[in-house]
Amino acid sequence: MINQASLVYPLSGLVVGCLVGLTGVGGGSLMTPVLLYFGVHATTAVGTDLLYAAVTKTVGTGVHSASDSVDWRIVRRLALGSVPATAITLYALSSIGAQSKEVTETIKFVLGVGLLLTALSIFFRRRLAEWVARRFGEPSDGMARNLTIASGVVLGILVSLSSVGAGAIGVTVLIMLYPKLPLVRIVGSDIAHAVPLTIVAGAGHWMLGDVDWTLMGSLLLGSIPGILFGSWLAPRLPEYGLRPALASVLTLVGANLVHVKIF
Repeated sequence: MINQASLVYPLSGLVVGCLVGLTGVGGGSLMTPVLLYFGVHATTAVGTDLLYAAVTKTVGTGVHSASDSVDWRIVRRLALGSVPATAITLYALSSIGAQSKEVTETIKFVLGVGLLLTALSIFFRRRLAEWVARRFGEPSDGMARNLTIASGVVLGILVSLSSVGAGAIGVTVLIMLYPKLPLVRIVGSDIAHAVPLTIVAGAGHWMLGDVDWTLMGSLLLGSIPGILFGSWLAPRLPEYGLRPALASVLTLVGANLVHVKIF
């Protein structure tokens, strides 16, 4: 348990919330590495961050739903793959032992891979989507459905192990699978899908004893005003500098977690 008088976690939530509001990148890519840096156990960091994300994503879903920017058909397809995959992954964690050294090292490695994939999706999202469109054209509805479900499976495993993946990676995949869909509906659908995914994954980690409620409360104390401020500031700052800078940081952190030396 953390010292409730400490300002470290609310300030961390404030900074991460502000960055999420500015860039749209999910908090898992940012918050889990921060918690690991401050010495929080890997499984506790992931479990706490998942329920923390569930609260923030629920608020975001309400806003997008009110604006009719959620495609619930896509949400259902993603959840059809991600929810069972999440349950199976959590069962595997409980069988192995969530607090074991092997699980801790696996989580750190998967987190590093997830951060690198997130950084790549930020750097090359548009080019990748254009290349797929030129190479394969627009997928049929049946193919898009099957690939969306398969993507949900991958996201369920990745998010359950690392809390990373539902944001930037999910949006990148949806852009390729639904090229004619407006970006705002893709983002809204991705956020809406993150709600059941993070609730199921977070609840599973809670049952495994991997959630620190005091820590989560401290993070939310800072992140809610941070997200509001970042969302207000985002239209007033140039995007071309923000996303590459964030992607560079995620690359460095991800490379360190998978033990790849860049310098």
